[in-house]
Amino acid sequence: MTLAATPFDLQPTLRGPLLELRPLAPADFDALFHAAGDPLIWEQHPESDRYKPEVFARYFAGALESKGAFAIIERSSGRVIGSSRYCHLDEANGEVEIGWTFLERKFWGGEYNAELKTLMLDHAFRFVRRVLFVVGENNIRSRRAVEKLGARFLRQSERPDSRGILRQNLVYALTASAYSSRVKSSTT
Repeated sequence: MTLAATPFDLQPTLRGPLLELRPLAPADFDALFHAAGDPLIWEQHPESDRYKPEVFARYFAGALESKGAFAIIERSSGRVIGSSRYCHLDEANGEVEIGWTFLERKFWGGEYNAELKTLMLDHAFRFVRRVLFVVGENNIRSRRAVEKLGARFLRQSERPDSRGILRQNLVYALTASAYSSRVKSSTT
């Protein structure tokens, strides 16, 4: 796989049959807060109260500041159904993190989530050799989801949440070659 000679665009518009990912904008707050309003979305997350307005406002501000966040749009309805982002781009080591992802529950685990990850990974692997996923230690759903992609456990990590509280996380890595092999085996 040859990497693109151009710089990594952290906020392209990515389109698939079901979803459009476009750069998150300040005007998306209400729609994204509505999508995030289900407490069950956050029950395994280190910040399990992110459905509350003041907690979500910090998440949203961080998303905008990252300059890598997306609004995830269901194409058939035009509705915002979640968000994800690229962050911590390390061009010297050829890696980027994909994270801070959530979808409304009705879009979990199926073709929407698969398309979301495929769009983001296909784009990322044009520019980097490895994608990292940082998952809350107790977030079993997200851990299984990244393992299903072929990502492998790399290390433990402590990071502050939006309140500045240090949280234990697990870091997973997916290499371009592992991803490419998995894609090829699923299409044959």
